[in-house]
Amino acid sequence: MSESYTLSTLQSISQMEADVWDSCLEDDHPFVRHAFLKALEDSGSVSAETGWMPYHLVLNQGEKVEGVAPMYVKGHSQGEYVFDHSWAHAYERAGGRYYPKLQLSVPFSPVTGPRFLVADGPDQQARKALLMNGARQIAVKLGLSSVHATFIREDDIPTLQENAYLIRTGEQFHWVNKGYADFDAFLEQLSSRKRKAIRKERREANKEDLSFETLEGTKIRSEHWDAFYAFYMDTGNRKWGTPYLTRPFFDQISETLGGDVILFMVKRAGRYIAGALNFKSRDCLYGRYWGCIEDHRFLHFETCYYRAIDYAIQHGIKRVEAGAQGPHKLARGYLPVKTHSAHWMQDAGFQDAVAEFLKAESLDMEAEIQYLNKHSPFKKS
Repeated sequence: MSESYTLSTLQSISQMEADVWDSCLEDDHPFVRHAFLKALEDSGSVSAETGWMPYHLVLNQGEKVEGVAPMYVKGHSQGEYVFDHSWAHAYERAGGRYYPKLQLSVPFSPVTGPRFLVADGPDQQARKALLMNGARQIAVKLGLSSVHATFIREDDIPTLQENAYLIRTGEQFHWVNKGYADFDAFLEQLSSRKRKAIRKERREANKEDLSFETLEGTKIRSEHWDAFYAFYMDTGNRKWGTPYLTRPFFDQISETLGGDVILFMVKRAGRYIAGALNFKSRDCLYGRYWGCIEDHRFLHFETCYYRAIDYAIQHGIKRVEAGAQGPHKLARGYLPVKTHSAHWMQDAGFQDAVAEFLKAESLDMEAEIQYLNKHSPFKKS
Protein backbone atom coordinates (compact mmCIF):
# COMPACT_ATOMS: atom_id res chain seq x y z
CA MET A 1 0.00 0.00 0.00
CA SER A 2 1.23 3.50 -0.80
CA GLU A 3 2.64 5.24 2.28
CA SER A 4 0.44 8.23 1.55
CA TYR A 5 -2.70 6.22 2.25
CA THR A 6 -3.94 4.67 5.48
CA LEU A 7 -6.85 2.38 6.28
CA SER A 8 -9.17 2.55 9.26
CA THR A 9 -12.53 1.09 10.22
CA LEU A 10 -15.76 2.39 11.72
CA GLN A 11 -17.86 0.38 14.15
CA SER A 12 -20.80 2.62 13.30
CA ILE A 13 -21.47 4.73 10.25
CA SER A 14 -22.46 7.53 12.66
CA GLN A 15 -18.72 7.94 13.35
CA MET A 16 -18.46 9.68 9.97
CA GLU A 17 -20.39 12.76 8.85
CA ALA A 18 -22.93 12.13 6.11
CA ASP A 19 -21.44 14.66 3.70
CA VAL A 20 -17.98 13.08 4.04
CA TRP A 21 -19.27 9.56 3.31
CA ASP A 22 -21.48 10.75 0.45
CA SER A 23 -18.61 12.71 -1.11
CA CYS A 24 -17.19 9.31 -2.14
CA LEU A 25 -20.30 8.37 -4.16
CA GLU A 26 -20.06 8.36 -7.94
CA ASP A 27 -23.83 8.72 -8.47
CA ASP A 28 -27.17 8.88 -6.66
CA HIS A 29 -27.45 5.15 -5.92
CA PRO A 30 -29.72 5.17 -2.85
CA PHE A 31 -28.55 2.04 -1.04
CA VAL A 32 -24.96 3.09 -0.32
CA ARG A 33 -25.87 6.57 0.86
CA HIS A 34 -25.07 7.42 4.45
CA ALA A 35 -28.77 7.95 5.24
CA PHE A 36 -29.79 4.44 4.15
CA LEU A 37 -26.97 2.65 5.95
CA LYS A 38 -27.48 4.78 9.06
CA ALA A 39 -31.19 3.94 9.15
CA LEU A 40 -30.29 0.24 9.18
CA GLU A 41 -28.02 0.75 12.18
CA ASP A 42 -30.11 3.29 14.10
CA SER A 43 -33.22 1.10 13.82
CA GLY A 44 -31.45 -1.98 15.18
CA SER A 45 -32.00 -3.84 11.90
CA VAL A 46 -28.21 -4.14 11.55
CA SER A 47 -26.06 -4.83 14.62
CA ALA A 48 -23.76 -7.40 16.18
CA GLU A 49 -26.87 -8.94 17.75
CA THR A 50 -28.47 -9.53 14.34
CA GLY A 51 -25.26 -10.99 12.91
CA TRP A 52 -24.31 -7.87 10.95
CA MET A 53 -21.60 -6.10 12.94
CA PRO A 54 -20.66 -2.82 11.18
CA TYR A 55 -16.98 -2.66 10.30
CA HIS A 56 -16.96 -0.05 7.56
CA LEU A 57 -13.69 0.44 5.71
CA VAL A 58 -12.19 3.93 5.27
CA LEU A 59 -9.28 4.98 3.03
CA ASN A 60 -7.54 8.19 4.10
CA GLN A 61 -4.85 10.32 2.54
CA GLY A 62 -3.69 12.44 5.41
CA GLU A 63 -6.82 13.96 6.93
CA LYS A 64 -8.88 13.53 3.76
CA VAL A 65 -11.22 10.58 3.24
CA GLU A 66 -10.50 9.16 -0.23
CA GLY A 67 -12.71 6.09 -0.14
CA VAL A 68 -15.17 4.07 1.93
CA ALA A 69 -16.79 0.65 1.74
CA PRO A 70 -19.88 -0.60 3.61
CA MET A 71 -18.50 -3.65 5.40
CA TYR A 72 -19.74 -6.03 8.09
CA VAL A 73 -18.46 -8.92 10.17
CA LYS A 74 -21.08 -11.59 9.52
CA GLY A 75 -22.01 -14.41 11.87
CA HIS A 76 -24.23 -16.19 9.32
CA SER A 77 -25.18 -16.08 5.62
CA GLN A 78 -28.65 -14.58 5.96
CA GLY A 79 -29.86 -11.47 4.14
CA GLU A 80 -27.20 -11.60 1.41
CA TYR A 81 -29.02 -13.25 -1.53
CA VAL A 82 -25.78 -14.79 -2.79
CA PHE A 83 -25.94 -18.22 -1.28
CA ASP A 84 -22.75 -19.69 0.16
CA HIS A 85 -24.21 -22.14 2.67
CA SER A 86 -22.72 -25.09 0.76
CA TRP A 87 -19.27 -23.50 1.02
CA ALA A 88 -19.72 -23.02 4.77
CA HIS A 89 -20.80 -26.64 5.27
CA ALA A 90 -17.92 -27.98 3.17
CA TYR A 91 -15.33 -25.89 4.99
CA GLU A 92 -16.65 -26.85 8.41
CA ARG A 93 -16.81 -30.56 7.48
CA ALA A 94 -13.11 -30.24 6.62
CA GLY A 95 -12.43 -28.86 10.09
CA GLY A 96 -12.43 -25.14 9.30
CA ARG A 97 -14.43 -22.32 10.82
CA TYR A 98 -16.35 -20.43 8.13
CA TYR A 99 -18.08 -17.91 10.39
CA PRO A 100 -17.50 -15.13 11.12
CA LYS A 101 -16.67 -13.78 7.68
CA LEU A 102 -16.25 -10.31 6.20
CA GLN A 103 -19.02 -8.98 3.97
CA LEU A 104 -18.94 -5.92 1.69
CA SER A 105 -22.56 -5.35 0.82
CA VAL A 106 -25.76 -3.49 1.57
CA PRO A 107 -27.68 -5.61 4.08
CA PHE A 108 -30.91 -7.20 2.84
CA SER A 109 -30.56 -5.48 -0.56
CA PRO A 110 -29.87 -7.67 -3.63
CA VAL A 111 -29.18 -4.60 -5.75
CA THR A 112 -26.12 -4.17 -7.93
CA GLY A 113 -24.22 -1.02 -7.02
CA PRO A 114 -20.90 0.43 -5.91
CA ARG A 115 -19.20 -1.42 -3.07
CA PHE A 116 -15.82 0.34 -3.16
CA LEU A 117 -16.76 4.00 -3.01
CA VAL A 118 -14.21 6.49 -4.26
CA ALA A 119 -14.82 9.87 -5.84
CA ASP A 120 -13.98 10.48 -9.50
CA GLY A 121 -10.33 11.00 -10.28
CA PRO A 122 -7.44 9.72 -12.39
CA ASP A 123 -6.43 7.11 -9.79
CA GLN A 124 -9.95 5.89 -9.05
CA GLN A 125 -9.26 2.21 -9.74
CA ALA A 126 -6.02 2.36 -7.74
CA ARG A 127 -7.93 3.65 -4.70
CA LYS A 128 -10.54 0.93 -5.17
CA ALA A 129 -7.72 -1.62 -5.23
CA LEU A 130 -6.49 -0.29 -1.89
CA LEU A 131 -9.94 -0.88 -0.41
CA MET A 132 -10.12 -4.38 -1.94
CA ASN A 133 -6.75 -5.33 -0.52
CA GLY A 134 -7.56 -3.57 2.74
CA ALA A 135 -10.57 -5.86 3.25
CA ARG A 136 -8.33 -8.90 2.83
CA GLN A 137 -5.79 -7.50 5.30
CA ILE A 138 -8.50 -6.95 7.89
CA ALA A 139 -9.80 -10.49 7.41
CA VAL A 140 -6.29 -11.82 8.09
CA LYS A 141 -5.85 -9.54 11.11
CA LEU A 142 -9.17 -10.62 12.62
CA GLY A 143 -8.68 -14.28 11.76
CA LEU A 144 -11.76 -14.41 9.51
CA SER A 145 -12.21 -17.13 6.92
CA SER A 146 -13.11 -15.04 3.92
CA VAL A 147 -14.15 -11.78 2.25
CA HIS A 148 -17.30 -11.48 0.12
CA ALA A 149 -18.36 -8.47 -1.97
CA THR A 150 -21.87 -9.02 -3.28
CA PHE A 151 -23.79 -7.40 -6.15
CA ILE A 152 -20.68 -5.64 -7.42
CA ARG A 153 -20.57 -3.54 -10.56
CA GLU A 154 -19.18 -5.20 -13.64
CA ASP A 155 -16.54 -2.55 -14.23
CA ASP A 156 -14.91 -3.45 -10.89
CA ILE A 157 -14.38 -7.10 -11.88
CA PRO A 158 -10.94 -6.71 -13.54
CA THR A 159 -9.52 -4.89 -10.51
CA LEU A 160 -10.99 -7.47 -8.13
CA GLN A 161 -9.49 -10.32 -10.16
CA GLU A 162 -6.11 -8.59 -10.14
CA ASN A 163 -6.37 -8.54 -6.35
CA ALA A 164 -7.01 -12.28 -5.89
CA TYR A 165 -10.81 -12.27 -5.75
CA LEU A 166 -12.85 -14.99 -7.45
CA ILE A 167 -15.88 -13.83 -9.44
CA ARG A 168 -19.28 -15.50 -9.17
CA THR A 169 -22.13 -14.97 -11.63
CA GLY A 170 -25.82 -14.92 -10.76
CA GLU A 171 -28.97 -13.67 -12.43
CA GLN A 172 -31.84 -11.28 -11.87
CA PHE A 173 -34.70 -10.03 -14.02
CA HIS A 174 -34.85 -6.37 -15.06
CA TRP A 175 -37.27 -4.39 -17.20
CA VAL A 176 -35.79 -1.88 -19.64
CA ASN A 177 -37.60 1.26 -20.80
CA LYS A 178 -37.11 1.65 -24.54
CA GLY A 179 -38.73 5.08 -24.60
CA TYR A 180 -42.28 3.75 -24.41
CA ALA A 181 -45.03 6.38 -24.55
CA ASP A 182 -47.26 4.38 -22.20
CA PHE A 183 -47.93 0.86 -20.92
CA ASP A 184 -49.82 -0.08 -24.08
CA ALA A 185 -46.80 0.87 -26.18
CA PHE A 186 -44.72 -1.55 -24.12
CA LEU A 187 -47.35 -4.28 -24.55
CA GLU A 188 -47.26 -3.83 -28.32
CA GLN A 189 -43.67 -5.09 -28.30
CA LEU A 190 -44.75 -8.42 -26.77
CA SER A 191 -46.01 -11.48 -28.56
CA SER A 192 -49.78 -11.61 -28.92
CA ARG A 193 -50.16 -14.41 -26.38
CA LYS A 194 -48.09 -12.65 -23.71
CA ARG A 195 -49.82 -9.33 -24.38
CA LYS A 196 -53.26 -10.88 -23.89
CA ALA A 197 -52.14 -12.66 -20.73
CA ILE A 198 -50.89 -9.43 -19.13
CA ARG A 199 -54.06 -7.55 -20.03
CA LYS A 200 -56.11 -10.34 -18.46
CA GLU A 201 -54.00 -10.24 -15.29
CA ARG A 202 -54.37 -6.47 -15.01
CA ARG A 203 -58.14 -6.60 -15.50
CA GLU A 204 -58.44 -9.23 -12.79
CA ALA A 205 -56.18 -7.33 -10.37
CA ASN A 206 -57.94 -4.01 -10.92
CA LYS A 207 -61.33 -5.23 -9.75
CA GLU A 208 -63.89 -2.67 -8.67
CA ASP A 209 -63.48 -3.46 -4.98
CA LEU A 210 -59.73 -2.71 -5.06
CA SER A 211 -58.19 0.75 -5.30
CA PHE A 212 -54.52 1.66 -5.83
CA GLU A 213 -52.47 4.56 -4.50
CA THR A 214 -48.99 5.73 -5.46
CA LEU A 215 -47.41 7.51 -2.49
CA GLU A 216 -44.02 9.21 -2.32
CA GLY A 217 -42.21 11.88 -0.37
CA THR A 218 -44.32 13.73 2.17
CA LYS A 219 -47.46 11.85 1.08
CA ILE A 220 -46.18 8.79 2.98
CA ARG A 221 -47.36 9.11 6.57
CA SER A 222 -46.94 7.02 9.68
CA GLU A 223 -50.25 5.20 9.14
CA HIS A 224 -49.05 4.08 5.71
CA TRP A 225 -45.88 2.65 7.26
CA ASP A 226 -47.94 0.95 9.98
CA ALA A 227 -50.00 -0.80 7.31
CA PHE A 228 -47.02 -1.65 5.14
CA TYR A 229 -45.04 -3.01 8.09
CA ALA A 230 -47.90 -5.41 8.85
CA PHE A 231 -47.68 -6.67 5.26
CA TYR A 232 -43.90 -6.91 5.47
CA MET A 233 -44.02 -8.89 8.72
CA ASP A 234 -46.67 -11.28 7.44
CA THR A 235 -44.77 -12.04 4.22
CA GLY A 236 -41.40 -12.19 5.98
CA ASN A 237 -42.61 -14.62 8.63
CA ARG A 238 -43.96 -16.93 5.92
CA LYS A 239 -40.99 -16.70 3.51
CA TRP A 240 -37.82 -16.57 5.57
CA GLY A 241 -38.79 -16.97 9.20
CA THR A 242 -37.60 -13.74 10.80
CA PRO A 243 -38.08 -10.43 8.96
CA TYR A 244 -34.90 -8.37 8.88
CA LEU A 245 -36.13 -4.80 9.22
CA THR A 246 -37.62 -3.16 12.32
CA ARG A 247 -40.51 -0.71 12.28
CA PRO A 248 -38.33 2.38 13.07
CA PHE A 249 -36.29 1.76 9.90
CA PHE A 250 -39.22 2.79 7.73
CA ASP A 251 -39.86 6.02 9.64
CA GLN A 252 -36.20 7.00 9.34
CA ILE A 253 -35.89 6.40 5.60
CA SER A 254 -39.11 8.35 5.14
CA GLU A 255 -37.49 11.31 6.88
CA THR A 256 -34.04 11.10 5.29
CA LEU A 257 -34.70 9.53 1.86
CA GLY A 258 -38.33 10.51 1.40
CA GLY A 259 -37.92 11.84 -2.13
CA ASP A 260 -36.49 8.51 -3.29
CA VAL A 261 -39.12 6.28 -1.63
CA ILE A 262 -42.26 5.12 -3.44
CA LEU A 263 -45.09 3.04 -1.99
CA PHE A 264 -47.68 1.33 -4.17
CA MET A 265 -50.56 0.65 -1.78
CA VAL A 266 -53.81 -1.27 -2.28
CA LYS A 267 -57.10 -0.70 -0.45
CA ARG A 268 -60.26 -2.72 -0.11
CA ALA A 269 -63.33 -1.76 1.90
CA GLY A 270 -61.57 1.30 3.31
CA ARG A 271 -58.43 -0.41 4.63
CA TYR A 272 -55.02 -1.15 3.20
CA ILE A 273 -54.53 -4.80 2.30
CA ALA A 274 -51.28 -4.86 0.28
CA GLY A 275 -48.30 -2.76 -0.70
CA ALA A 276 -44.92 -2.69 -2.43
CA LEU A 277 -41.93 -0.56 -1.42
CA ASN A 278 -39.63 0.88 -4.08
CA PHE A 279 -36.60 3.18 -4.14
CA LYS A 280 -35.46 5.24 -7.08
CA SER A 281 -32.40 6.86 -8.54
CA ARG A 282 -32.22 9.02 -11.64
CA ASP A 283 -32.22 6.04 -14.00
CA CYS A 284 -33.60 3.09 -12.01
CA LEU A 285 -36.59 2.05 -9.93
CA TYR A 286 -35.73 -0.64 -7.38
CA GLY A 287 -38.51 -2.91 -6.20
CA ARG A 288 -37.69 -4.05 -2.67
CA TYR A 289 -40.44 -5.39 -0.42
CA TRP A 290 -43.97 -6.61 -0.97
CA GLY A 291 -46.61 -7.86 1.40
CA CYS A 292 -50.34 -8.45 1.74
CA ILE A 293 -52.89 -9.54 4.31
CA GLU A 294 -55.47 -10.70 1.76
CA ASP A 295 -55.01 -12.92 -1.28
CA HIS A 296 -56.29 -11.61 -4.59
CA ARG A 297 -55.51 -13.13 -7.94
CA PHE A 298 -52.62 -11.42 -9.79
CA LEU A 299 -52.40 -8.67 -7.16
CA HIS A 300 -48.68 -9.36 -6.60
CA PHE A 301 -47.91 -8.96 -10.32
CA GLU A 302 -49.95 -5.76 -10.56
CA THR A 303 -48.54 -4.09 -7.46
CA CYS A 304 -44.90 -5.11 -7.84
CA TYR A 305 -44.33 -5.35 -11.59
CA TYR A 306 -46.95 -3.56 -13.67
CA ARG A 307 -47.29 -0.53 -11.40
CA ALA A 308 -43.49 -0.21 -11.39
CA ILE A 309 -43.39 -0.31 -15.21
CA ASP A 310 -46.15 2.31 -15.36
CA TYR A 311 -44.25 4.56 -12.96
CA ALA A 312 -40.98 4.18 -14.87
CA ILE A 313 -42.62 5.06 -18.18
CA GLN A 314 -44.40 8.09 -16.75
CA HIS A 315 -41.20 9.42 -15.13
CA GLY A 316 -38.72 8.54 -17.86
CA ILE A 317 -36.83 6.04 -15.71
CA LYS A 318 -34.64 3.73 -17.79
CA ARG A 319 -34.82 0.50 -15.81
CA VAL A 320 -36.82 -1.41 -13.19
CA GLU A 321 -35.02 -3.95 -11.01
CA ALA A 322 -37.50 -6.24 -9.32
CA GLY A 323 -35.27 -7.87 -6.73
CA ALA A 324 -33.71 -11.29 -6.43
CA GLN A 325 -34.55 -14.36 -8.49
CA GLY A 326 -37.94 -15.07 -10.01
CA PRO A 327 -38.16 -16.61 -13.52
CA HIS A 328 -41.91 -15.86 -13.37
CA LYS A 329 -40.92 -12.24 -14.07
CA LEU A 330 -39.86 -13.22 -17.60
CA ALA A 331 -43.44 -13.45 -18.84
CA ARG A 332 -44.04 -9.92 -17.50
CA GLY A 333 -41.31 -8.32 -19.64
CA TYR A 334 -38.44 -8.58 -17.16
CA LEU A 335 -35.43 -10.14 -18.91
CA PRO A 336 -32.51 -12.04 -17.31
CA VAL A 337 -29.31 -10.13 -16.62
CA LYS A 338 -26.10 -11.23 -14.97
CA THR A 339 -25.20 -10.22 -11.44
CA HIS A 340 -21.75 -10.58 -9.95
CA SER A 341 -20.07 -11.11 -6.60
CA ALA A 342 -16.41 -11.41 -5.54
CA HIS A 343 -14.94 -13.86 -3.01
CA TRP A 344 -11.57 -14.42 -1.35
CA MET A 345 -10.79 -17.31 0.99
CA GLN A 346 -7.89 -17.05 3.39
CA ASP A 347 -7.20 -20.79 3.15
CA ALA A 348 -5.40 -21.35 -0.20
CA GLY A 349 -6.72 -24.88 -0.60
CA PHE A 350 -10.29 -23.74 0.00
CA GLN A 351 -9.78 -20.86 -2.46
CA ASP A 352 -8.77 -23.40 -5.12
CA ALA A 353 -11.80 -25.58 -4.38
CA VAL A 354 -14.19 -22.61 -4.64
CA ALA A 355 -12.52 -21.59 -7.92
CA GLU A 356 -13.25 -25.02 -9.41
CA PHE A 357 -16.85 -24.85 -8.19
CA LEU A 358 -17.32 -21.42 -9.78
CA LYS A 359 -16.02 -22.59 -13.16
CA ALA A 360 -18.76 -25.19 -13.39
CA GLU A 361 -21.45 -22.94 -11.90
CA SER A 362 -20.70 -20.10 -14.31
CA LEU A 363 -21.18 -22.40 -17.32
CA ASP A 364 -24.54 -23.52 -15.94
CA MET A 365 -25.58 -19.91 -15.31
CA GLU A 366 -24.57 -18.87 -18.83
CA ALA A 367 -26.61 -21.69 -20.32
CA GLU A 368 -29.63 -20.80 -18.18
CA ILE A 369 -29.57 -17.15 -19.21
CA GLN A 370 -29.29 -18.11 -22.88
CA TYR A 371 -32.23 -20.49 -22.50
CA LEU A 372 -34.38 -17.86 -20.79
CA ASN A 373 -33.58 -15.25 -23.43
CA LYS A 374 -34.79 -17.66 -26.11
CA HIS A 375 -38.14 -17.66 -24.29
CA SER A 376 -38.41 -13.88 -24.08
CA PRO A 377 -42.00 -12.58 -24.26
CA PHE A 378 -40.99 -9.94 -26.81
CA LYS A 379 -41.75 -10.32 -30.50
CA LYS A 380 -39.05 -12.09 -32.44
CA SER A 381 -37.16 -9.75 -34.76
